[in-house]
Amino acid sequence: MKMDDRGASFVAVRRTNPHGETCNSNSGSAAWLGRGLSCVCAQRRDSDASSFFDLTLAQEECLQRLQRRIDVPYDSSVIEHQEALRALWNVAFPEEELRGLISEQWKEMGWQGKDPSTDFRGGGFISLENFLFFARNFPKSFQDLLWKREGDRSVWEYPFAVAGVNITFMLVQMLDIEAVKPRTLVGATFLKFLEENESAFDLLYCIAFKLMDHQWLSMRASYMDFNTVMKSTRRELEKELLQEEVLRLEDLPSYKLLSR
Repeated sequence: MKMDDRGASFVAVRRTNPHGETCNSNSGSAAWLGRGLSCVCAQRRDSDASSFFDLTLAQEECLQRLQRRIDVPYDSSVIEHQEALRALWNVAFPEEELRGLISEQWKEMGWQGKDPSTDFRGGGFISLENFLFFARNFPKSFQDLLWKREGDRSVWEYPFAVAGVNITFMLVQMLDIEAVKPRTLVGATFLKFLEENESAFDLLYCIAFKLMDHQWLSMRASYMDFNTVMKSTRRELEKELLQEEVLRLEDLPSYKLLSR
């Protein structure tokens, strides 16, 4: 177990070998989740969009539906949630049978312990939905990230699953989803995309995950640099969302990083 400069412990995952086998892993507390990344997700408001941006009825309805999704916690007693977790295992490891929803096997995916439900506290059920959307719509990129197949990797890598929950949390904060209406230009811009595509949040999650890994490799980062990489990812994503030529999420430069 490693410690950060605040004395909080977090996961370190040893780089996988070319055959996709994890060499070693260490599990710590949930410091990488939710509140542990508050420094990454502090909203910067250079422009206050709430003073001039009014929602259309369609945008308001789309936002409220997304807010309802965000408000749903992961509940291991709910059959739908159990089935979604099993589905995630099956798309991640189609050739390996899952022995149980609580199993040491989950560590292979980068969860902190044998019960993923404890890690979902930072992102809720929507973070599991984000994972499933990613795996089903961009299976190649999903598997490449899961197994760390691309680039010259660090000896100590970020844990795939925990990083994914953090990305959900980061996007909720960056887009100011929990507000009644957008308070930033980034949030206002995203609602236009959401009105056109109800899966916009899930799609932006896929883009953000791939962009984060791209930033990770570009910065030659190791697990101690995770917060720095997340901050860099957020800045780049905000910049791309505000480009005039971006009329839909597929126009984002980082969308080109994804592979099906």
